[in-house]
Amino acid sequence: MATKSPAKPPAPVQQPSRDEGDSVVLERRTQKVQPPQMYQVVMLNDDYTPMEFVVVVIQEFFNKDLETATQIMLKIHLDGKGVCGVYTKDVAATKVDQVLEAAHKAGHPLQCVCEPVE
Repeated sequence: MATKSPAKPPAPVQQPSRDEGDSVVLERRTQKVQPPQMYQVVMLNDDYTPMEFVVVVIQEFFNKDLETATQIMLKIHLDGKGVCGVYTKDVAATKVDQVLEAAHKAGHPLQCVCEPVE
């Protein structure tokens, strides 16, 4: 759900240096790049979506095994929300869209959001 197009990364800065002759040698300086901001996909509890459906969604879209998916579902049920995975912004937004679409098709009011990891 990007609102602006991504900026082009700046070209690496090259410093000319002279060797013994008249030729110029370019030295490449590496740029230090920060790792991307990570986002957690959070599912929210409601009183209508069946627990079995939540487990299936976690298994299907977050590649969790049955035991892990069940533990996440119980956390969602008991605490009101639970983290299903941590991804880059685009991947997290795609996961949220997939979950919301699956819930809508099945007729469930399941809600899912992505939040930046602090």
